[in-house]
Amino acid sequence: MSTQALTLSPGFELVRPRALSHARREITKQDLDRLLAWLHPGREEAGRAYEQIRRKLITVFASRGCDCPEELTDETMDRVIGKVERIAGSYEGDPALYFYGVARNVWREYLKVRRMPTTPPPDPPDSLRPELDCLDECMEKLLPKNRELLVEYYHEDKQAKIDHRKELAGRHGLDMNALRIRVHRIRSVVGECTTTCLNRRSIH
Repeated sequence: MSTQALTLSPGFELVRPRALSHARREITKQDLDRLLAWLHPGREEAGRAYEQIRRKLITVFASRGCDCPEELTDETMDRVIGKVERIAGSYEGDPALYFYGVARNVWREYLKVRRMPTTPPPDPPDSLRPELDCLDECMEKLLPKNRELLVEYYHEDKQAKIDHRKELAGRHGLDMNALRIRVHRIRSVVGECTTTCLNRRSIH
């Protein structure tokens, strides 16, 4: 599995693993600069916006039961980067919403490739904003230690991810298997809460 890392700023990198089976275009520094300029005119603010969108997408995919949420998130980011030159001049509104729309398509493709038997939560008509609102609401309901654990679990990529999870397990007095089980349980709670929230909103 090949990867490419492009440095955005000190300590901030874009890592692109291959998540789905189709071929992918090469991402250049110019592509990345164009994306960041679209997110925010300030480089640091744009980097923070990118990271915030990425963290939310990882949590959304994870709460749906995906076994590779980081890869689907990077697939989403990759596709948006490839479209920025064409859409940036005419797109109106929050750029994050465009990411969420692309993520919806990536999720559907993933279901077809994996032939998952489970049915995904209902998609809102225009974006994932309702789901993200419910996700935020459900994350706030978690105990602080569980919320921190879930966020930290998906904090890094590739080898750094493995090392980080080992350190995280040690910090919580768990072995790696126990850490995975605990995170899975937290994800299940968030997923069930999010689905309930969306169903409740659809009634109203």
